[in-house]
Amino acid sequence: VAAWVSHRKGGAPPFVYRIHDLPDPEKVAQLRVLAKSFGHDLKTDGRPEELPKAINKLMREIKGTEEENILKQVTIRTMSKAIYSTDNIGHYGLAFDDYTHFTSPIRRYPDLMVHRAMAHYLADGKPLDKGKLELSCVHSSQMEKRAADAERASIKYKQAEYMLSLVVQTFEVLFTVLTAWIMYLRIIANKCEGMISLRDLPGDNYSFDQEHYTVTGQRTGRRFRLGDVLEVMVRGVDMEKRVIDLSIADGGVLPDPAERSRRGQW
Repeated sequence: VAAWVSHRKGGAPPFVYRIHDLPDPEKVAQLRVLAKSFGHDLKTDGRPEELPKAINKLMREIKGTEEENILKQVTIRTMSKAIYSTDNIGHYGLAFDDYTHFTSPIRRYPDLMVHRAMAHYLADGKPLDKGKLELSCVHSSQMEKRAADAERASIKYKQAEYMLSLVVQTFEVLFTVLTAWIMYLRIIANKCEGMISLRDLPGDNYSFDQEHYTVTGQRTGRRFRLGDVLEVMVRGVDMEKRVIDLSIADGGVLPDPAERSRRGQW
């Protein structure tokens, strides 16, 4: 549908496209450093068209490894957000020069916009008003983000509500996201997400290494790295903020899956 409109004789009339821009170069550089820390190379020659091949090669290399989940998450975070627009720059993630949303009008208003425009052009209608279409595209992209934010908020609320009854219990978690101040962790047993402030890490002052996605104790040298499996205790739940507060249990970082298998723990 998108290609039929964008390649019409006489030039492409205004239309609603689903577009996806190039990845953020800075985030790609961070992904390259993280992959290197796990022993993998994200090799490109600098051309944008080479990056998808390099990412696909990396995904094949890490399949079935301990670091697969983390590297996939970081790879996704390097990508731009797909939006609706009348400016057809293509869809980078799908590798399409022309792409739109067409099939789900029961839940997406942009599909109806596309259907109406398609019917208009099939009937040899004049080019639609690009400005008006663009306003609708911007609004639709904003509403899509709002809906996604609401979905995440509701999930966080129900997770926090569930964990209220599990305070002081211990769980194994996967270290999934790191910022300059906070470690975010996903409980393996139930997928609930909690957090630990770096200032609450026990026994040391910890520094944040953005390039390598690690935090390291300044005195002890103890290190926590994205992808580590940790043992934590549920310290408390803040329902107003929808936050699950965790703390490192005595065991701390658990052995890697292969080692745990040898011990009979998995």
